[in-house]
Amino acid sequence: MGGSAGSEGEAVSDREFIPIRIAVLTVSDTRTPADDRSGDVLVDRLTGAGHLLAGRAIVPDDREAIAARLREWCADDAVDVVISTGGTGLTGRDVTVEAHRDVYEKEIEAFATIFAVVSMGKIGTSAVQSRATGGVAQGTYLFALPGSPGACKDAWDEILKFQLDYRHKPCNFVEIMPRLEEHRRRK
Repeated sequence: MGGSAGSEGEAVSDREFIPIRIAVLTVSDTRTPADDRSGDVLVDRLTGAGHLLAGRAIVPDDREAIAARLREWCADDAVDVVISTGGTGLTGRDVTVEAHRDVYEKEIEAFATIFAVVSMGKIGTSAVQSRATGGVAQGTYLFALPGSPGACKDAWDEILKFQLDYRHKPCNFVEIMPRLEEHRRRK
């Protein structure tokens, strides 16, 4: 876990790595645990980085089912982050983004922008077809990624591995986790 955090930013030697608990949700009418390649990519990447797999599930392309699973994990103190894969496209069955937005308290608009920039470098203007999104609910970060293994690799390798690493400077999602629900404590 020591050394450089990667080309996007440098690890800070005065900070210890903080493993966080990440759940992986695959949205698909056809995937099974045996052929969930995108879910496998995310699990391999997050555990390889030293984080903990807090849960893993596959749900159908159904807005209510997706939102229900997101809410369940947001209510679970053992889950800090949920990363979903699949259902972010433009077809009629692609309802993951809408389900995420049903759950969000705040959307992280720049996540979609940064993901589009990363994707543009890999797949050119086809990046316009992705509706990747990120947000926060009940103190839990939620990210919706496309269903391709390549998109999951890009999102993790170029964005999430840095933002989910407490050592990353100048700032990261982990360092503000304790403050995500501070508005609730003021009442």
